[in-house]
Amino acid sequence: MGCFFSKKSRRKSPDKEPALTNIEEDATNITATSTEVNDTALSTNNTEEAPKQYSWDKRPKVDPKDFMLTGLKDVTVGRLPGKLNGQQFVIQECENCNIYVFDHSATITIDDCVNCRIMLGPVKGSVFFRDCKDIKCVVACQQFRTRDCKKMDVFLCCATQPIIESSTGMKFACYQYYYPDLAFHFKDAGLSIFNNNWSNIHDFTPVSGETNWSLLSEDVAVLDHVPLPDSESEFKSIRISTEVGRSIVPLTKGGRRKGSDESCLFVFFAGDYTTANARKLIDEATGKGFVLVQTKEVSMRPEDVSRVFGDHSEGLLEWVAKGAVVALEFNGDGVVETCRNIANDVFNGSKVFVSEDKDTSCRDVDNFFNFADMQMGFSSITFRKTVLLVINSNSSFWIYGMRGGQSQPIRGTH
Repeated sequence: MGCFFSKKSRRKSPDKEPALTNIEEDATNITATSTEVNDTALSTNNTEEAPKQYSWDKRPKVDPKDFMLTGLKDVTVGRLPGKLNGQQFVIQECENCNIYVFDHSATITIDDCVNCRIMLGPVKGSVFFRDCKDIKCVVACQQFRTRDCKKMDVFLCCATQPIIESSTGMKFACYQYYYPDLAFHFKDAGLSIFNNNWSNIHDFTPVSGETNWSLLSEDVAVLDHVPLPDSESEFKSIRISTEVGRSIVPLTKGGRRKGSDESCLFVFFAGDYTTANARKLIDEATGKGFVLVQTKEVSMRPEDVSRVFGDHSEGLLEWVAKGAVVALEFNGDGVVETCRNIANDVFNGSKVFVSEDKDTSCRDVDNFFNFADMQMGFSSITFRKTVLLVINSNSSFWIYGMRGGQSQPIRGTH
């Protein structure tokens, strides 16, 4: 149990003091006066001393209403750049609205919305749609999830595997968007434009004989689903583009069927212009009619180099130590030869890896992207192209696939 104490005056009561001589009385009066002055000064200082300020006391006061949109209907609303600045955001119970968030945020939840068009700037954490219907949206995030949703068209950039749960009529396409601050917002949110798993959907609640999700057509246009803000809105001054060539995130084919059996792996090692070089390569290769299938930006350890690059690992150890690598898979007849020519003609001064020939290029692609998936924590590994079915004399079988450059069993019976 605590006790409260109060300070008593250090001056003694004169009633309790014996009589003093004149000199002693004068000295006592001087001492008493001095003590009174000191006590008064001390009391004044204690009164005027400002309370101690902590770092959280200096933060600007936050109004929760600035970080949510609730119960709106038939309006164009959202947030301009700099308004969220990495905070959480909530959208709920909105109907027939056009919603634009031109800023980066921590997490965003969207609940009970109907017939809305939504554009979300980069989200450092998760975007979670719950109990929504007839939604068309453009989303960039670390994690994407829906629950109890119906009929959503999503232009997505997601660093991890997107998840749907108890949701139907879900359609996905590759993220395509640009506004002037978008590249900075991706960086502020800690997202890489090259880590986009938009088509690798995991359905937590699949129904036998039914398909809860699919991919939108390759020629789909963002503006047919999420229009530009109207000219009278507060967002009219923001320059927006949905053209493939201007999109911050590269347009990839994703999980759609490839048009050719020939693919090529092209890897840029860390440098001052890695991102710019990768984008230039995309322009060069797609300009020649080849298709960008997928991209990844990952860090590599020295022991990963030999597993991924095999006999070509010599001389690469010092480069992986400098930072993350950016890898791209291109597809099309003659793509290996074309990519090697581009490497020699355009990127002669940069450290790159390019598949040597079409006979080994698919193995290069498998080795790298299986490694990248494991690095990013994906639970399932995709085995591409090379599959061998072995049937034993006792009718048991094993299916083998390429993993890490070696043939390993995928499934079988004894």
